Amino acid sequence: MKIVLASKSARRKELLSMLCSDFTIRVSDADESYSESDLFKVPALLASKKAMAVFINDDEIIIGCDTVVINDGELLGKPKDRDDAVRMLKAMSGHFHYVVSGVFLRTREKCHSFSVSTRVYMRELTDGEIDFYVDRFEPYDKAGAYGIQESAGAFIEKIDGDFYNVVGLPICALTTALRDEFGIVLLKEAL
Repeated sequence: MKIVLASKSARRKELLSMLCSDFTIRVSDADESYSESDLFKVPALLASKKAMAVFINDDEIIIGCDTVVINDGELLGKPKDRDDAVRMLKAMSGHFHYVVSGVFLRTREKCHSFSVSTRVYMRELTDGEIDFYVDRFEPYDKAGAYGIQESAGAFIEKIDGDFYNVVGLPICALTTALRDEFGIVLLKEAL
């Protein structure tokens, strides 16, 4: 099966590249609105929309993914602007939040969906740290306004769960689902 990633995320592309060298990117223009009240189900719903919105050939598997931050009952997507990014970081400062990724796998014959949740503990941040981070790194393309794999990793005290999920693609759960549900072994190139 040929792998197709239905995402324009540079981070997801980089993470999938760790697992296999031969895949295609087919960007989805899916409507990302939702009416789901259980915030932990939203990423899987959005991932399914992305995967279903792209064209599929008979010999392909589509990987759709969406990642959100859930902080104190609020879903934090990508910040709209600087003020929104600052607001998000201030809300998470000194507390824990959840990063949830939904993944939707699709062939012509079968679909499989799952979510991975990671609890992230952010240390108390000063206003100066928040302003510097937002102004220097402009985290407007990141759910929750931060990237753990970048300098914002200095804000994170600990995580309970999958680090790569926080980056944007839960690669352990993905490789397991591809193997168990579709018989696709991504790491065979390395073996």
